[in-house]
Amino acid sequence: MSEEKKDQYSADSIQALEGMEHVRMRPSMYIGDVGTRGLHHLVYEVVDNSIDEALAGHCDTISLVINEDNSITTEDNGRGIPIGIHKKEGVSALEVVMTKIGAGGKFDKDSYKVSGGLHGVGVSCVNALSAHLTATVFREGKVWEQEYERGKPLYPVKAIGDSDKNGTIVTFRPDPTIFTQTLEYNYETIANRMRELSYLNKGITITLTDKRSKDEKGEYLGEVFHSTEGLKEFIKYLDGNREQIITEVIAFEGEKNGIPVEVAMTYNTSYSENLHSYVNNINTHEGGTHLSGFRRGLTHTLKKYADGTGMLDKLKFDIAGDDFREGLTAIISVKVQEPQFEGQTKTKLGNREVSAAVSQSVSEMLTDYLEEHPDDAKTIVQKVVLAAQARHAAQKAREMVQRKTVMSIGGLPGKLSDCSEQDPAKCEVFLVEGDSAGGTAKQGRDRMFQAILPLRGKILNVEKAMQHKVFENEEIKNIFTALGVTIGTEEDSKALNLSKLRYHKVVIMCDADVDGSHISTLILTFFFRYMKELIENGHIYIAAPPLYLVKKGAKRKYAWNDQERDEIVDEFGGGAGIQRYKGLGEMNAEQLWDTTMNPNFRTLRKVVIDSGAEADRVFSMLMGDEVPPRREFIEKNAVYANIDA
Repeated sequence: MSEEKKDQYSADSIQALEGMEHVRMRPSMYIGDVGTRGLHHLVYEVVDNSIDEALAGHCDTISLVINEDNSITTEDNGRGIPIGIHKKEGVSALEVVMTKIGAGGKFDKDSYKVSGGLHGVGVSCVNALSAHLTATVFREGKVWEQEYERGKPLYPVKAIGDSDKNGTIVTFRPDPTIFTQTLEYNYETIANRMRELSYLNKGITITLTDKRSKDEKGEYLGEVFHSTEGLKEFIKYLDGNREQIITEVIAFEGEKNGIPVEVAMTYNTSYSENLHSYVNNINTHEGGTHLSGFRRGLTHTLKKYADGTGMLDKLKFDIAGDDFREGLTAIISVKVQEPQFEGQTKTKLGNREVSAAVSQSVSEMLTDYLEEHPDDAKTIVQKVVLAAQARHAAQKAREMVQRKTVMSIGGLPGKLSDCSEQDPAKCEVFLVEGDSAGGTAKQGRDRMFQAILPLRGKILNVEKAMQHKVFENEEIKNIFTALGVTIGTEEDSKALNLSKLRYHKVVIMCDADVDGSHISTLILTFFFRYMKELIENGHIYIAAPPLYLVKKGAKRKYAWNDQERDEIVDEFGGGAGIQRYKGLGEMNAEQLWDTTMNPNFRTLRKVVIDSGAEADRVFSMLMGDEVPPRREFIEKNAVYANIDA
């Protein structure tokens, strides 16, 4: 087939696979859920179409605007969606793309080598779940347009003007009858994803504008994302708050066995391993063959080098794979023509051929770097040796926790006030700051299904602690033991056995002040670094105790923020008294139950990870050694005026 034929992108390139009648009836099957995450997923699906144009070499500029009414407008300078008549469907190819599930040029291998998104279902799903959508195409010297309501075209595709440019503009407003929880987009969530895409696709410029808010100069909030070094810059961004132990980022970019592979990595002084993997720009947080290939290539190459130096000779036990990854931050990005996804959330790559391609790439990259940077090579091996020694010590500490965890009820922490219900799916445990609040919570709870575990003071900052210190910490041991999970084996120290989890809701309940926020962050850091599966499976929540009680005569109302307080004061009129709760201990048991623990009235915030890479960066910043970035973050995000960084 000629190069000209291969590059052709016309109406005939669009293949309609199936109808989309079920999208509105079962939206969660297509976008995950109809909450905040699903709402933002609509944005990513439209942007992914533009990214696909960029991967095909036809687009280098993408614009994304959050409009005043929370509608979204995206624009790219790609070829423009074909507008010619589709032979099979008998209507414009644009209409086919926008109204048929699975219709898109990405199913035509001559049009796109690889693509992201939900494998072709994206933009038509967005259309189906939008109250209104307008598609504008610049192509063949004209401007073409079609509008839709809830996925149905209002009129045939028509030319509305002339233009010498190419590209596509999509404006959509999510349907409030589908997204009943919220229609409000979070700027930071979208910005994090656009930043990620710019690193994963170097050379592309992505402009984000939020027309809902302006800065001091009266200009719209916004950012421009552009990367010239790709994953090397991504690594520098993620590890900006950690102390590096090698002189530069180790990177590889090329093609192995017909699979484009890009890898970047560095080592720092932390004790955590941070691996982030992507397939066609999709974050594969469950891993897969590309991640196992990276680990195999890394372990084999480093061990071979370390054995050659003789630095491992004095060790009395074997080096494990984990030892080579302590203090490692790495990003693996592959582009696969026909990715096969597995796992609970379909984010685990199953293509076997990818493993060897990544393993070979990592082996070549590391071998060259170690030979050219002998000082860095020695530093890495020394880090590995220390990690092995610490792991050996941690294994003994872990066995102590393990023995305590698998014991009968007598092995539960003495401070734990357990519930009587035996079904973990119906049980919840509150991790409460301090004995005083713990006592109030014990009195106010429903003993049938609510357990209370008071924590003394601030738990260990696991971001700065070696693994054996973590397992030796009394408060952390109590959390492990109370939850009942097993911690893993020496071979896989990070694996959790969730089948023994005793409570399916783990609620962090701390004071609504600076200290309480700090303790919540310490606990979240622990869960993120050592029990991430609990977060990923939706088991971790944060309680939301009220800040104020407004009273006037017999009338009483609680307020969770200053605005609510002021509205209640206005409602009650003059003479209303305001009580500010400085801590949970200031409430009596009945008040704590009514506001914070009663499932019928309380507000629980589920902890979710929108971006593993961004969460990793934020935790390292908040809990690491670098004070300036932490202070800047707190000043930008704090609710409280009193800041202690």
